[in-house]
Amino acid sequence: MAKPAARSKKLRTSLAPMLSVRRGASAVEFYKEAFEARELFKLASEDGSVVAQLAVGESDFWVSDESPTHQNFSPETLGGSSARMVLVVDDPDGMYERATKAGASAISPVTDQPYGWRVGRVADPYGHHWEIGKPLPNK
Repeated sequence: MAKPAARSKKLRTSLAPMLSVRRGASAVEFYKEAFEARELFKLASEDGSVVAQLAVGESDFWVSDESPTHQNFSPETLGGSSARMVLVVDDPDGMYERATKAGASAISPVTDQPYGWRVGRVADPYGHHWEIGKPLPNK
């Protein structure tokens, strides 16, 4: 196991989701392609399972292979997920298209909503749902 790099700045308090998936290494590559995620940290085991910290814009999230022995289950195992990811971007139409081209399934197209957002929804190949949108300008 690699030794972590020394941190030169003060650690900030933060909250980031950890997505449990099957085929973790594949999921990391999907998130890079679909959402332009950057890989900040990755630990790979000899059996091929991974734990990775990714970032989209200024937001971090984690991806790991599911581990039933640790009560970490993927949406594929559960038959659904109890949370959605919300991705706020300048160009939701472009990001939605990028995600579906990378292999995400379209759930609802990007449209203007009466509550003041332009938003669409996709499911990634690992069962997690992503709402992609932005607030509409005030009229």
